[in-house]
Amino acid sequence: MHIDEFDRLPEADARAVVSVWAAIRPWVDAVIADRPYGTVDALAARAAELAAGWTRADLDAALAHHPRIGEKPAGAGAEATASRREQASMTDAAADVTAQIAAGNAAYETRFGRVFLIRAAGRTPDEMLAELQRRLGNDDEAEASEALGQLAEIALLRLRGAMTGASDARMVP
Repeated sequence: MHIDEFDRLPEADARAVVSVWAAIRPWVDAVIADRPYGTVDALAARAAELAAGWTRADLDAALAHHPRIGEKPAGAGAEATASRREQASMTDAAADVTAQIAAGNAAYETRFGRVFLIRAAGRTPDEMLAELQRRLGNDDEAEASEALGQLAEIALLRLRGAMTGASDARMVP
């Protein structure tokens, strides 16, 4: 979608687009309310600024829509499609790595009470497994902070993947 089109979308349509990036209602509302942006860079900068204020409650709300690493996302919606694309490297994961990630997911959920979240895009299954194992050693506060950081990375990658158009470097007549 071109940034100019996004800037002009009716509110309900814009909400559907932004909710795929991160399903955190106050964030979605603020991103939509601040339109028009004019550039993808301006949109991304504002989205990142707003994401810096996310809380544990926001994390919990967003995780209700995220599949476990290594499990195939269910559904045919935009969010499931994005998750499948982001976790594409898991398709070729070795069986032992997949089994270790599944066991790690269970241990993580027992320890922290939520799904393990990591930006899967650009990471190999072995890298995701190593991060899962490392983060199991975090205390609750450190882990919530890391998970919120990962959520912001995912949201900004999805935003940039969905948008085309003017960057801040565009020429102004």
